[in-house]
Amino acid sequence: MARAFLLIMDSFGIGGAPDAAIFGDEGSNTLGHIAQECASGGGDRAGLRKGPLSLPNLDRLGLGAAAELSDGARPAGLDYSGASENAWGVGREISNGKDTPSGHWEIAGLPVPFDWGYFPETEPCFPDELIAQIVEKAGLPGILGNKHASGTVIIEELGEEHIASGKPIFYTSADSVMQIAAHETHFGLERLYEICEIARELTFDMMIGRVIARPFIGESAKDFKRTGNRHDYAIEPTQDTVLDRLKAAGRQIIAVGKISDIFAAKGITKSIKASGNPALFDAMMEAETLAGDGDLVFVNFVDFDMLFGHRRDVPGYAEALEAFDAMLPRFINQMKDGDLAIITADHGCDPTWIGTDHTREQVPILAFGPGIGAKEIGLRPSFSDIGETIAAHLGIGPGKHGSNFL
Repeated sequence: MARAFLLIMDSFGIGGAPDAAIFGDEGSNTLGHIAQECASGGGDRAGLRKGPLSLPNLDRLGLGAAAELSDGARPAGLDYSGASENAWGVGREISNGKDTPSGHWEIAGLPVPFDWGYFPETEPCFPDELIAQIVEKAGLPGILGNKHASGTVIIEELGEEHIASGKPIFYTSADSVMQIAAHETHFGLERLYEICEIARELTFDMMIGRVIARPFIGESAKDFKRTGNRHDYAIEPTQDTVLDRLKAAGRQIIAVGKISDIFAAKGITKSIKASGNPALFDAMMEAETLAGDGDLVFVNFVDFDMLFGHRRDVPGYAEALEAFDAMLPRFINQMKDGDLAIITADHGCDPTWIGTDHTREQVPILAFGPGIGAKEIGLRPSFSDIGETIAAHLGIGPGKHGSNFL
């Protein structure tokens, strides 16, 4: 039985991108700096974790070695020195952006050579004509925000006014996104989705990668909390990916978490939603029981990026990494003969870096499963090599980009 599992640790970069300076990210290293902070006590927090970063399962799969290959130094605490039992290496992105769609599309065999549209770092940041069209088509009394902001911060700042006025909160970031936050009950979840659909239509020609619905609950700034009913309205991939090729061959592509949203459901046969890394891991285990010969399970673990990278929370990121590492044996022990799993990432989000945005970094590639022998795959020139390796493993023909590394 040949099955494939693609696990994306959202934002888990390992530094070393040769073009990082172009993005203002030269020297960024998500894993390296988290490990450094933990070793010096900067990763400690009461009630969370203490001491050096400990990722024994990922390290045995080659994480420390991949980090050293990528950035020239072994991260503190990742000191596994035993013989490798699987394939490991480093992925380098060639797409123009350091955003979520670009990283995922390239992983699936479709680099993004064009530039996304972005909103300027001004206040207001959205064009007056665009907002006027959205307000008119959606029948809104107006909007709040209209600036670059952290989602949790702007909800805390404007959430109470939003509830009182009925005006949704619009904001963006350095990514190609328009984000719209609204209260699930006072405003209405379906109403929020309707507005996002209108905004998606009106921003399509601007090449804005995603319009993101950001629902929240709570009654005051002190207890507002975003919910798991986020929905990303993404531009559909411009060409077929390995997902489309597998689907055309009659295979199941089971998307877990926000994967279906990232690909605008193109190439997806089944989607399983979950909120939070532990629930996403459980959903992946459920998907494993549904996957048959030739199928792909594709999962994104979003907490690393959403909860800790963007919020520049080193202890939280470290704790989430250690929790993920501790869950891995449950998955590994359930793998069957013929299975291939690849753990990788889509970009970086160094929690020690300036600002709150993604960082341009290389990513680990850890490939394992029964029958997958020890192999250093080196530095891969494109994330597309990941998708093409999966294609070869599942017995479909090669695509236009990338090559099989096994």
